[in-house]
Amino acid sequence: MSAAPPLGVYVHWPYCARICPYCDFNVVRDRGRTAEQAALAEAIVADLQAHRAQTGPRRLVSIFLGGGTPSLMQPDWAGRIIQTARELWDADEALEVTLEANPTDAEADRFQAFADAGVNRLSLGLQSLDDQALAFLGRNHSAADAVRAAKAGATTFPRLSLDLIYALPGQTEAGWARELEAAVALGAEHLSPYQLTIEAGTPFDRAVRRGQWSPPDPDLGARLFETTQAVLGRQGFEAYEVSNHARGEGARSRHNLIYWRGHDYAGVGPGAHGRLTLDGERLATRTPDRAGDYLRQVGERGIGWSLGERLSPRQAAEERLLMGLRTDEGVELAQLTTLGLNADHPAVIDLVDAGLVRLAADRLAATASGRLVLDRITSQLALAETA
Repeated sequence: MSAAPPLGVYVHWPYCARICPYCDFNVVRDRGRTAEQAALAEAIVADLQAHRAQTGPRRLVSIFLGGGTPSLMQPDWAGRIIQTARELWDADEALEVTLEANPTDAEADRFQAFADAGVNRLSLGLQSLDDQALAFLGRNHSAADAVRAAKAGATTFPRLSLDLIYALPGQTEAGWARELEAAVALGAEHLSPYQLTIEAGTPFDRAVRRGQWSPPDPDLGARLFETTQAVLGRQGFEAYEVSNHARGEGARSRHNLIYWRGHDYAGVGPGAHGRLTLDGERLATRTPDRAGDYLRQVGERGIGWSLGERLSPRQAAEERLLMGLRTDEGVELAQLTTLGLNADHPAVIDLVDAGLVRLAADRLAATASGRLVLDRITSQLALAETA
């Protein structure tokens, strides 16, 4: 096993067949962009090669093909990207290669080709198993499509994760519980239920501001969150992160753990973020959002980002706190000394007394109750030094 530091690779493929009304990701319509997409696949390979020159030897633990809808790309392009990353860095024996996909027949029919290309984990965006909810969410598949795709994914890939969205208008706790149970029955070992968030500038944001509909009140959202924990807990899923549940440690997303544990990851493709530790400094990278600008950047400079933001020790510690408290394992207090935090700090003591965080083995972690108010907890702790 290589002793080199772990590294993840995130590949952003920005094309979607349809842009959902709740989405604020960096996405564009897929139609009529064949030449651009072929050029983008080549640029991503070149960008990975440039990143290797920056990072030096690393232990590659995960590759995540996200977007957008990367299952719309040609499987042989995905295979070339995956193989390039494996050749550039020392691929871990348990290398996780995830592909995000939607449950349309056109995508599901190509699952085997992606598996042959090296994908071993499918992250399937079901979002709902109710046709009325899917129509509201602007999805281009039905509940029956979702079931077929999930079953195909479970038989094609070693690991399957399903995404669901809850806290929809008119949703009840009983209805959400039934939907979760139906999702579990599809054979996934990992579920990611996310509360619907109204992001600024999206069609949903405009509709809510016009009074066309209203999201559920926060109390119902909290009860639906608690329903999620109860139903999935009974089914043997561990809530190892605020919105991620796995049947056993082996089913956890290795790629997302890279983010939550503060490890390095290379971000390639239009609008991709990255975090790299170079010469002892933590660097936040971001590539141009537009595919044309990204292609030009890689062509002219060889790498997808032109100037990374050097995070101060305090910024890096705040980020580590924010990400780490999302997980059940929490954060080592030794990583928070820049913030002046320790087991005896008044802010930590107050949160422990309130039942929102817990201390164990020199680690600070949010409780189940604390995860409901995570933003307040992290703000309180991050500001503790200057309070």
